[in-house]
Amino acid sequence: MAAVPDNIIRALPKVLLHDHLDGGLRPATVAALAAETGYGDLPETDPAALAEWFRSAADSGSLERYLETFQHTVGVTQTPEALARVARECAEDLAADGVVYAEVRFAPELHTQRGLSLNEVIDAVLDGFQEGERATGIRVATLLTAMRTAAKSREIAELVVKYRDRGVVGFDIAGREAGYPPTRHLDAFEFLRRENSHFTIHAGEAFGLPSIWEAIQWCGADRLGHGVRIMDDIERRPDGTYHLGPLASYVRDRRIPLELCPTSNVMTGAATNIAEHPIGLLADLRFRVTVNTDNRLMSGTTMTQEMSAVSEAFGWGVGDLRWLTVNAMKSAFIPFDQRLALIDDVIKPAYAAAGA
Repeated sequence: MAAVPDNIIRALPKVLLHDHLDGGLRPATVAALAAETGYGDLPETDPAALAEWFRSAADSGSLERYLETFQHTVGVTQTPEALARVARECAEDLAADGVVYAEVRFAPELHTQRGLSLNEVIDAVLDGFQEGERATGIRVATLLTAMRTAAKSREIAELVVKYRDRGVVGFDIAGREAGYPPTRHLDAFEFLRRENSHFTIHAGEAFGLPSIWEAIQWCGADRLGHGVRIMDDIERRPDGTYHLGPLASYVRDRRIPLELCPTSNVMTGAATNIAEHPIGLLADLRFRVTVNTDNRLMSGTTMTQEMSAVSEAFGWGVGDLRWLTVNAMKSAFIPFDQRLALIDDVIKPAYAAAGA
């Protein structure tokens, strides 16, 4: 089947579950905020040159090198005004790309270098998202992220519960996987479960099955951030069929969503290229697959580009893109009736009109 044209994909409603606020700044905004806040460590000041620097620096085949680029976007977002601005622009950019629902995550602890409290950081970001929502009509929900290399996860988890009525719908941990297993933050996950809160865990991106196993069986993750290494538990038999190991079977049987980020996975070395990305096989095997941007600035990507890339690589048509979109909406952390309304009233009619 021929790939779906970009102009059609851009017009279709899309759902995004895995997007980092500090990974999606506009290059011009990074340059402007650096000038306004006195941040002097940017490698480039021209927005076009800066955009290319981020993309090339992130495209290293290493998650650790990829993560180093964030020192600059975090460095320019240490004031309430800067945080509100980048949140508002995030909502505007996603809406312009046809995203109707997004869960955007950020780590409050990274934005306290100039004296802001965690509460002040969260308030500023939520204000920015709400301003962007009013201007565009997009629905933006927020995930609070704790850094797996730090020790604030319980405090961040408590803030998820505190802000649950203001747009914060869940919790996440992120950062270097190797050497920092999710079980180091078990008290945070146990607290969230007691409080009936949702959470996802970055697992199975740079590290393999043990990370996924701990995230699900020890910590109780609702979703897997990336989860691409679940492929390590899937064996191709000589006759061309596939055998799922116990962990892969559990993930598929329980419909645990995989927040796959194709372009980012290629850049960090989790996949060789888009055509060989495990998303194709995982979709064929009917895992709960979703497509996401991860970091739009570092990966130089959008939801339209991500969906276009998988459409071209695997011959997926509008009906397949609808399946991915409904998967994502089913897996969102907002109440069931709100998810269903978006599926029935927004997503399905638009895809039906496009031939799905």
